[in-house]
Amino acid sequence: MGRNREIDRPPRRLFGAPMNQAPDPHPTRSRAPIGALAALVVLAVIWGGSIPATKLALADMRPVTLTALRYLLAAPLCLPLLLGRPVPPRRALAAMLALGVLSAAIGQLCQVLGVSLTAASVATVIGATIPILFVLLAALRLGQRLGSRHLAGLVSAFVGVSVVAVGDPGRIGAALSGQAIGGDALMLVSAVAVAIFYIGSTELSLIYPPLIVAAWTTLGSALAMVPAIAAELAVAPFRGSAASWAVAAYLAALVTVAGTWIWLKALARVPARVAAALQYLQPLVGVGLSALLFGDRLDAWFAAGTALVFVGIALTSAPARGGAAATG
Repeated sequence: MGRNREIDRPPRRLFGAPMNQAPDPHPTRSRAPIGALAALVVLAVIWGGSIPATKLALADMRPVTLTALRYLLAAPLCLPLLLGRPVPPRRALAAMLALGVLSAAIGQLCQVLGVSLTAASVATVIGATIPILFVLLAALRLGQRLGSRHLAGLVSAFVGVSVVAVGDPGRIGAALSGQAIGGDALMLVSAVAVAIFYIGSTELSLIYPPLIVAAWTTLGSALAMVPAIAAELAVAPFRGSAASWAVAAYLAALVTVAGTWIWLKALARVPARVAAALQYLQPLVGVGLSALLFGDRLDAWFAAGTALVFVGIALTSAPARGGAAATG
């Protein structure tokens, strides 16, 4: 009995493990399952909510402190998930921990430092390159088919987020050509690091349960943040209110532990391009919640950008041409 595929070639061998030990990394249906899509929408809300929540916490907590607490609070939540489960082989375990270090020490720290050195609109636009980078890496590493409609959809969603962040599209180029080169560079480094973390953890999840990968990568992130928080506390006293601690707990439990698990589990059932496109809902959620919490104004450009994001999601989620043809 034939089945549908959206690949042109088999994936590469992952971390030295034979691929026949892993589940099929590509969905076998022409359309993504509703449950996985719903989970990704919920994830976009969870991750999008971190934007105004972080803004709230940074009112009385330093960026490095908040980032460190996010992972240090997440680490104890991961330990029960690993009880009674075998430790992955040395090479895979090292890869998981290294990806965690990359995500926190480079991805998240460069992001918080970059945001402090550049305009929020520019940070949003540069951050919106992460789904595109992830999809391109998935095409390269996992052999997932990427058609012209899918590329057009990603571009539409990217432009939509840029319009939401900047407003008049004519101002996007001017915003990106500002003088905050250092902050822009840090945001770009962060985007590349996060995209690499996504594809690396996705590959590992083809062999090991997503929950295990999420737990070990989070522990790697926590280890990476210990010297960062120690260095900061050596030169400045700790500060933080009950509200900022609550935000740190939210970032730890929902954004980091639960969020990473949902993301990796969904990627076992939907193509990377679909998951990436749905993540363009994040800034829409963040801007909308910021409007409710902080009185930020929503204008016609927000509506136009939102429409472009939904058009992009529709195009990117379309089945690959030829994906419906049964084989075998």
